[in-house]
Amino acid sequence: MFPKLMTATTIALALTAGAAAAQDFKVKSTSVSEGRPLADAQVFRGFGCEGGNQSPQLSWSGAPAGTRSFAITVYDPDAPTGSGWWHWTVLGIPAAVTSLAEGASGRSALPSGSVELTNDYGTKGFGGACPPHGEMHRYVFTIHALSADKLDLPANPSNALAGFMIRTKTLATARMTAVYSR
Repeated sequence: MFPKLMTATTIALALTAGAAAAQDFKVKSTSVSEGRPLADAQVFRGFGCEGGNQSPQLSWSGAPAGTRSFAITVYDPDAPTGSGWWHWTVLGIPAAVTSLAEGASGRSALPSGSVELTNDYGTKGFGGACPPHGEMHRYVFTIHALSADKLDLPANPSNALAGFMIRTKTLATARMTAVYSR
């Protein structure tokens, strides 16, 4: 009986330590605020929208021990597609990097080794908000601390496949959700 108690206690302590590490992992931005509308700079240019289509400034801290790289995803769960809308996926951000400048997408401002996937607009890099008229949508900005330097993905993977592989290697996530309507 004592070994089972020790095992249960060890598991409980490990889970508590993991939860504490995840609570320490945070994302912040000078471009995006939790629960607030996105600025015109983060709105798509096209599909009837006239924004700047710039990726936001993001910074993160408190990644758990064992983090070997980061991934960033920006997802709209409210898009009328049945599967949401992927606005941005960046993979292979080195573990030593803790921020990206506003407008880094599509430029040499991304860290060496980083890879941007094709968004649901059909272009590589960041694609800003552009919901249907009259609808308020949420935009979930997530930093994933990963246990691998690189994910095992084919060339040009879908965002769904990348999301699956990201989750298999995720140690912790830091999220911020902004909104936008037009």
